[in-house]
Amino acid sequence: MIDSEKIIKKLETKLRNFGDDTGAQNIGIIEKIQDGSMICSGLSKAGMGEIVSFEKGGTGLVLGLDEDSVSVIVLDENKDLREGDIVKKTGQVLSVNASDDLLGRVINPLGKPLDGKSEVKNGKLMPLEKIAAGVIEREPVDTPLKTGIKAIDAMIPIGRGQRELIIGDRGLGKTAIAVDTIINQKRFQESKKNKKKGKLNPVICIYVAIGQKESSIAQTINKLKEEGAMDYTIVVSASASVPAALQYLAPYGGTAIAEYFMEKGKDVLIVYDDLTKHAWAYRQISLVLRRPAGREAYPGDIFYLHSRLLERSVKLSKKLGGGSITALPVIETQAGDISAYIPTNVISITDGQIFLEGGLFNIGMRPAINAGNSVSRVGGAAQTGTMKSVAGKMRLELAQFRELAAFAQFGSELDPETQKQLERGQRLSEVLKQLQYKPLSEEEEILSIWSVTSGAMDDIPVEKAGKYEEEFLEFANAHHSKLIDALADGKKIDEATTKLFDKAAKAFKKRFVR
Repeated sequence: MIDSEKIIKKLETKLRNFGDDTGAQNIGIIEKIQDGSMICSGLSKAGMGEIVSFEKGGTGLVLGLDEDSVSVIVLDENKDLREGDIVKKTGQVLSVNASDDLLGRVINPLGKPLDGKSEVKNGKLMPLEKIAAGVIEREPVDTPLKTGIKAIDAMIPIGRGQRELIIGDRGLGKTAIAVDTIINQKRFQESKKNKKKGKLNPVICIYVAIGQKESSIAQTINKLKEEGAMDYTIVVSASASVPAALQYLAPYGGTAIAEYFMEKGKDVLIVYDDLTKHAWAYRQISLVLRRPAGREAYPGDIFYLHSRLLERSVKLSKKLGGGSITALPVIETQAGDISAYIPTNVISITDGQIFLEGGLFNIGMRPAINAGNSVSRVGGAAQTGTMKSVAGKMRLELAQFRELAAFAQFGSELDPETQKQLERGQRLSEVLKQLQYKPLSEEEEILSIWSVTSGAMDDIPVEKAGKYEEEFLEFANAHHSKLIDALADGKKIDEATTKLFDKAAKAFKKRFVR
């Protein structure tokens, strides 16, 4: 080990040129450096989460405090740092420069541009680490955040200020759900209901990419641009090629920017894609810093890593502006094992989960949502009266269908009532299929589901159910504006609206080619 006290005494003159000579307690020496992390002696007055600066340029973040040393992660790439170099505390907390000018931009976790444009100036410095709002500062979640995906908005509704986990194996469409939700925010604001009432704030979206291939991130950005969604979206990118330190900081940087907009009374949707790789990055840093490893080699504070992040997603009270942050964290499972360490940790933190199942994906269900293992702990509080009118009956019928379908495999003869339930369940499963990048308005979702639960599709062949739904939505939008307006009010479906639907369904059936 290097004798820090002797080196500090010898280099006091040199340190005067490095910064203010405020004593040895504010400076230190790099004792050991490895994989972007280091152990520094000295710095006796450094605080947790404080920025330190290096003699050769660049900055680091204090991530651990020991009796005679501090652990630091390097925030700048390609700095020629060596053992014996001088480190100095700055007294500053790690922050990101947040501004409205970030909309439409691609940045790194520290706010530096990655899209070739100039750096944003004249913003507000927002700390990456912040204590979440307390219970008194919060309000119950009661405003819907529409995904445009029928199965989610009907069975697993998401409210503004909620934390809803998207979980499943690799390649089952977790990112697709998140991106569709971002794309749908534009369509939702342009819907007749919001043009009519003008009550809901537009949702600002932040997409945090952690540990992904740069090509995958670029593909997502290009799709958001094609759909016109980048106008209200910020992409925080920490790809697999950047140091683990930046991957670790990415979700906190995204949340700090989200809090900037929330404090202005705006609603924000933030997607963490994904927190499994975030946990891997933190495990890598912790193992290098020689922290004691526990289950699956993760350090003991791995739960705190995500709990202090997701607790910052909140719906603020009206006194504080009424802004909100809605979080959609993504977790990747192995072979559908949701009982693994990280999945169970995040499930216990969030307000529900959307579970994607490989078996459903393989038989053609898109999105492959397992309704049994998926839940929203906010539930109907985040649904309009119109959606509640059709969604409750739909979930019950879907549950009965899946139970009967499993039972019917062992029986040769079925009574007419059971056969009818099975056939309607098959049509409902077909209607719940939805193409990627094709989110629907709430009125269209209700029409699709109502077409099945009302019995209007009972005489339509199962293989034609998708075609019927698509053409019926076009027909209703073109020729039955009164029905669309009635569904856009958000009120419980009454007898008058039911008559309008029956009239539209009968008129369409006469022209539908089976």
